[in-house]
Amino acid sequence: MVKTCIVTGYGINADDELKKAFELAGSDVQKIHINDIIEIPALLDLFHIVGFPGGFSFGDHLGSGTVFGGLFKKKLKNAMDKFIAAGKSVIGICNGFQVLVKMGILPNLVGDWTQEVALIHNDSGKFEDRWVKLRVNPLSPCIWTKGLIEMDVPVRHGEGKFVISDNLVERKIIENNLHAVMYVSKSGGDVQYPDNPNGSMHDIAGICDKTGRVFGLMPHPEAFIFPENHPRWQRERITYAHGLDIFRNGVAYFKEGFKI
Repeated sequence: MVKTCIVTGYGINADDELKKAFELAGSDVQKIHINDIIEIPALLDLFHIVGFPGGFSFGDHLGSGTVFGGLFKKKLKNAMDKFIAAGKSVIGICNGFQVLVKMGILPNLVGDWTQEVALIHNDSGKFEDRWVKLRVNPLSPCIWTKGLIEMDVPVRHGEGKFVISDNLVERKIIENNLHAVMYVSKSGGDVQYPDNPNGSMHDIAGICDKTGRVFGLMPHPEAFIFPENHPRWQRERITYAHGLDIFRNGVAYFKEGFKI
């Protein structure tokens, strides 16, 4: 059985949704508090996947994901390096994406957990709570998006604008196709607000590392795991929840031939 650890902590509020998504995808799931993992880092060895849910970790004091990411970087870097080196996977959604970025584990081009990108306040200057359309980069090494094309998913964030200040980092992300998912126009034209809800560079909604196994995105696929989650499910006769595909891919990666 594929085993997933959902990391919980103060201010996290989407852990139950993420747990349900992985369960529907066929994984055995446990929620474990960050303090328990800090106390016993070897807990991570029991799992194939680690998930960082959305929410407002530590009240977003000092900036979204800063405290949570800082704790992992200071206390659990060796354990996480071992986890990833063993061929295992990580996903961070919304605040979880912010945590991975602040931690430095995404995109981690140099390999030393230096923060190379950022997620800053939305261009709109307000909290964005809306459904958006994503396009998957077919050339990305991301195992979580393999075989996917497009999907509708909701966003709910105040600091989701993806930015890269270093031209070399920007070039490496694009050249290596680490930009796994992008915002696209619902009408098929140029991508403008609100289709890109935060002003992200290159319309990037999520990125992976070079292994393709560490993935972070701002939209919430775990909020579209039943057709009825979609606000237009009746009008458009939606019968399939595309957000669930992300988690099915993540679980399927470990279903054959991988041992803990």
